[in-house]
Amino acid sequence: MKLEPELHAKFMEEAEAAHRPVSQVLREFVQRQREVREHDKFLHCEVEFVRLSMVPAKGNRMMKLSWIAARRANATKGV
Repeated sequence: MKLEPELHAKFMEEAEAAHRPVSQVLREFVQRQREVREHDKFLHCEVEFVRLSMVPAKGNRMMKLSWIAARRANATKGV
């Protein structure tokens, strides 16, 4: 992985200031990014649920609920 020299220096300084190995700091960053992405997917599903619940009933409500459940399951895979 290539980093700009200034960014590399700042990253190294922060890892040293935290008294942690650089690999651990990077590993935690990657994990936080993954968690944020998964949370965003979950929120998207929640918004879809609310949006669909506000639409006047067009079709089978159980079909809508099963679609929402499937979306939630996909959004939370790997959590």
